[in-house]
Amino acid sequence: HADYLRVLQVSACHVYLSYPFVLSWSCVEAMSAGCMIVGSDTPPVAEAISHGEQGVLVDFFDRVALLDAVCSALDERQAHVGFRAKARQRAIERYDLQTVCLPRQLAFLGG
Repeated sequence: HADYLRVLQVSACHVYLSYPFVLSWSCVEAMSAGCMIVGSDTPPVAEAISHGEQGVLVDFFDRVALLDAVCSALDERQAHVGFRAKARQRAIERYDLQTVCLPRQLAFLGG
């Protein structure tokens, strides 16, 4: 897992495509590692990533838009530094285990 996190931290782009299904831990993990996310503009992904803020969202079926977004992420890495920082911030604010998720789960269970 430590090696996986190091790979995420140096990745130029993390492509996350999900056709309406639950948001997976891998997307949140990539966000928390500060990856530049290019994701599908589908409800579970758009719940975590606002287009132009924490990453870039493209229509799931638009291969050209996906290619353009990935090429932009690779060609203009410095231009996306803000997206990376905001993705990490969003992951911490919404999905951190100790400060967000666990307290909400315990509250839900009445504990």
